Amino acid sequence: MEYEVVIGLEVHAQLLTNSKMFCGCSSDYQGASPNSVVCPVCMGMPGVLPVINRKAVEHVIRTGLALGCDIAHHTKFDRKNYPYPDLMKGYQISQFDMPIASGGSLTVNVDGQQRTLGITRVHLEEDTAKLIHRTEDFGEGYSLMDINRAGAPLMEIVGEPDIRSAEEARQYLIDLHSVLQYIDVSTANMEEGNFRCDANISIRPVGTTELGSKVEVKNMNSFRSVFRALEFEAMRQLETLEGGGRIVQETRGWVDDREVTVSQRTKEYASDYRYFPEPDLPPLVIQPEWVDSIRESLPELPRRRMARFVSEYGLSEYDAELLTTSKASADYFERSVALGQAKGLVEQDLAKSVSNWLLGEMARLLNQTDLTIDAVKIGPDQIVELQELVDAGTLNSNMAKDVFEKMFATGGSPKAIAEAEGLVQISDSEAVSAAVAEAIAANPQPVQDYIDGKETAIRFLVGQVMKATRGKANPQIATEMLKDNLEALK
Repeated sequence: MEYEVVIGLEVHAQLLTNSKMFCGCSSDYQGASPNSVVCPVCMGMPGVLPVINRKAVEHVIRTGLALGCDIAHHTKFDRKNYPYPDLMKGYQISQFDMPIASGGSLTVNVDGQQRTLGITRVHLEEDTAKLIHRTEDFGEGYSLMDINRAGAPLMEIVGEPDIRSAEEARQYLIDLHSVLQYIDVSTANMEEGNFRCDANISIRPVGTTELGSKVEVKNMNSFRSVFRALEFEAMRQLETLEGGGRIVQETRGWVDDREVTVSQRTKEYASDYRYFPEPDLPPLVIQPEWVDSIRESLPELPRRRMARFVSEYGLSEYDAELLTTSKASADYFERSVALGQAKGLVEQDLAKSVSNWLLGEMARLLNQTDLTIDAVKIGPDQIVELQELVDAGTLNSNMAKDVFEKMFATGGSPKAIAEAEGLVQISDSEAVSAAVAEAIAANPQPVQDYIDGKETAIRFLVGQVMKATRGKANPQIATEMLKDNLEALK
């Protein structure tokens, strides 16, 4: 029997607000001493009352609009009851049957095929405290709790079970991550836990519509982890069914170093949480005028920006998609092109050159150093200056790459680096002429081959000129001089 994979993703993103969801504590707790950014409200003390963070609600509306959702006029908060050590109150203030946004979608491109994946809902809740599990040298385990994160505004984006492969899931997360950064509602930093994903996965016979028993997979902290965890879990479920076993509805954790999922607990149903309306918060009415003003403030989103990069700058769809996935990269690219235009450089030629630098050398060095583009020492003005040196023939492509690497390390001017390192290309006719004469005199056989009609022999002679000048000769000038001298010998 042939099976298909059915995946739905639940993404949690911490929101960019000054204060926590229901109290006045700062939401900037990263790096703070444990249990130092707390108050009676986020500690769940008896008798305290929550107050809704307006900016957090605005961010959820903003996200819903960016994903094409309907925004509710009436919404409310609910108590989600479950006993866990990181939940001091014994319940979480969340949203159940009346979310702020619902019914949207996200279009992804996988292997050249576009698919539109449904968004069930976008709702608002509070984050939990953070548990830190440790083991003593003698083997005894214990846990510590840092309450700083408790009460941070948390947005949950629940996707429809429309995803059919681990690669689609990975691309969905990449695109959603990009949207959240573009609209400036979250840093979406996975390493800091600001962007977290749980996946519901099941398999079913191809052609059927009934969903199989779903398994929730947690503890995936990177796009790569999500891909690998879903690949493993799909295979595990397939082998279980083909072996005559039964898939249990449960929660499993991804163990990255072992590349396996392991059972954690039986999966809860919504009824297990005993949702009921939060009695300490009134229902929330969202006025249409507020929604309209938020809609008008939305920036150009990644897919639209990608299309513009193709039409306006003549980039390939592949290059445009890579550049626009990160708002910081797209902004850097456009600033570079604008600076080059101001200097009189041809826009489309410059755009392609800047794109090559960002997707080539810049991407390689960012990967090596684990930096982001907004943290590098090279500014758009230096990219333009470097390209001017290449266009003028002062640097060839290899020299320019050497200069770029030194710019990346030091932040220095490309012209100053090129002069200091002696990397300036030789375009002086007399200097190149001497090397050409030497190459012809020292290599009679390739010279004779050219005279006899084997024009490709000139490539060897150009190589000899480059060798003699330590790669500094302008190869175009060297080739033209060699042709003139060899034609004269015929």
